[in-house]
Amino acid sequence: MYGRSPRLLILGLVPAVISFLLLGTAWFFLLWFIRDLSAAVTWFADDWGSPWRGLTRFGAGAGIVIVSALVSVLTYTALTLLIGDPFYEVISERVEQRFGGTPGMSDLPWHRTILKNAADSVRLIVLGIVVAVPLFLLGFVPVLGQTVVPVLDAVVGGWLLAVELTGVPFNRRGLRLKDRRAMLRANRPLALGFGVPVFVILLIPFAAVLVVPAAVAGSTLLTRKLFGLPIDKPAETGDKLVRV
Repeated sequence: MYGRSPRLLILGLVPAVISFLLLGTAWFFLLWFIRDLSAAVTWFADDWGSPWRGLTRFGAGAGIVIVSALVSVLTYTALTLLIGDPFYEVISERVEQRFGGTPGMSDLPWHRTILKNAADSVRLIVLGIVVAVPLFLLGFVPVLGQTVVPVLDAVVGGWLLAVELTGVPFNRRGLRLKDRRAMLRANRPLALGFGVPVFVILLIPFAAVLVVPAAVAGSTLLTRKLFGLPIDKPAETGDKLVRV
């Protein structure tokens, strides 16, 4: 997609860069004050001796970072899609045109649906925060909190990202959050196979900027697969292929 539509995808980078700068600033201050935050949430260990106080605060710090990673990836994606909604709608639509168009496409313009899309994104972020609470508590457990919890974090984050990113092609079909959840739940391995790698790559700071436009294209192909639509060969229109 980058090779076929470089100008289109460069436009998609603009909102990704804006979101990256906002979230990057938040992460800078988080890491700068991580020791103070760890001490604040483990006030009960102030009088403990070494090494238990150090281990407890290390677990708290790890928990804070893990929870922040989950929430920030979801927030970054939601914020980027919200800022760049017109750009990503065009990218997604061009992908669909390349493979035959969008059956059942809604004719509502993007500015008529942006508030509903934002509401769905907020619901997913809130859900991510709720799920992050037990992950944060597990972060206090030595070894388990630094091994198993990050894996669970990636699985949960990958699932929520799959739901979030497929919002663009699902909204074009006039379908909402509950419809996305139902179809992705029925194809959970496929959804996780898409969402988990995206989640992991989004944890790489500068890679995140490049990933979102590509992930929108990928989520469009995923949606077409869920609906049983072709994704392997470009559609033909007359004597010419539909190009992006």
